[in-house]
Amino acid sequence: MLVGRRREPLELVREQLGGRTLTVATDMGDPAAPRRIVDSTLRAFGRVDVLVNNAAVITNGPLEAFDRATFEQHYAVNVAGPFFLLAAALPALRQSDDAAVVNLSSSIGSIVKPGSMLYGSTKAALEYLTRAWAYELAADRIRVNCIAPGPIDTPIHATYSDDLDTTYADLARRIPLGRIGHVDDVAAWVWQFVAPETAWTTGNILHVDGGQVLGLPETAGG
Repeated sequence: MLVGRRREPLELVREQLGGRTLTVATDMGDPAAPRRIVDSTLRAFGRVDVLVNNAAVITNGPLEAFDRATFEQHYAVNVAGPFFLLAAALPALRQSDDAAVVNLSSSIGSIVKPGSMLYGSTKAALEYLTRAWAYELAADRIRVNCIAPGPIDTPIHATYSDDLDTTYADLARRIPLGRIGHVDDVAAWVWQFVAPETAWTTGNILHVDGGQVLGLPETAGG
């Protein structure tokens, strides 16, 4: 089950995947979205075994640039979205023999980057929720882990930057391994966290960020 705001990209991915792949076009900031997603999934498949919380919005700027509407949008999508989606899916996950939840945080949840206070605070909240959910749901044998990616080559950067070449160069400069990430760098770890081989793993925050949380690379001689 693929979920996203825009139907066209969802349909393109559905066609590429083939098989029994369905889509739900909705905004995770909508309070009705979690129930709609879970109900649609249960009607189609009759069960929920894996939940991946990946929806997010990001707006950068100084403190005085954020109005209440922007603040509330970030917390509605980035925090309330995964919170209530998991709550809606919980009865079905409890019926699964191998239930797993993977949250997508960000390296910005662990480091301070100028202009990212609003987005970063929501990701820090999601990391705390990961640990809290892992502890609370362990008795139900539901595993909850979190991946904290560094900057990934996706369209989200165009939502806050008018000069992507400069933005990408600046992002790569901040990565010890010298490049921004690709979707496959993260997808591989999503699979690892839901695979049977990691059945004794819960409550983890895994940084997949090229070393970004280690700090800025040192320049030659300095």
